[in-house]
Amino acid sequence: MKKLSLLFLISLICGTSFASAPDTIKRAGYTLIISGNDEHFDKAITDKLISTFFTVYPKIVNEYNKKSLKTVNFFIDTAYHGVAATDNGRVVFSPAYMTTHPDDIDVVTHEVMHIAQDYGDFDGPGWLTEGIADYVRNEHGVANAAAKWNLPDFKPTQNYNNAYRVTARFLVWVEKKVKKGTVKKLDSQMRGRTYTAASWNKLTGKSVDDLWREYAANPAL
Repeated sequence: MKKLSLLFLISLICGTSFASAPDTIKRAGYTLIISGNDEHFDKAITDKLISTFFTVYPKIVNEYNKKSLKTVNFFIDTAYHGVAATDNGRVVFSPAYMTTHPDDIDVVTHEVMHIAQDYGDFDGPGWLTEGIADYVRNEHGVANAAAKWNLPDFKPTQNYNNAYRVTARFLVWVEKKVKKGTVKKLDSQMRGRTYTAASWNKLTGKSVDDLWREYAANPAL
């Protein structure tokens, strides 16, 4: 009886601490190390995570930060209950979310942009960080339509600091209607820890508040 109990305890511990052996994939100078602790996670989704990484990350690095990491870690974590999160070159994905949203594969695009952003502990505005990441997802996403992901139409209740897709659409407008190249320069300043509220004036000739008022008056892209 004691032996059975001990065996049961060992199997329980092993089951809860299960982690797949890391799979290391190298392509064209980039390395992705992917692992996780969900033994039932769909391999088809894993394959899409891998494919999306190697499709979008080299483009993002080339366009935004050529010094960005060349080795990235993906971890499928049953203990994580958000969507995905990135820190220090490691992206954690929620298997529950990815299983129920298998087409939302451009979560990868958003998260690996955070790796390229590499703003570290710079106390820049979070709304701009997330807005730039969604701007890049809009530009480089491989399956946004399949995921029914798009930039929202303008609403009077919005503001530029709403972050994510709202800010991303505003950034698209700035690029198209005001000054091309602004987003890359803002990103560079955030990474170089030189961004201030005055950056908008220096780059576009107008404050972000003035730009938003113009956008609100005519938000067509």
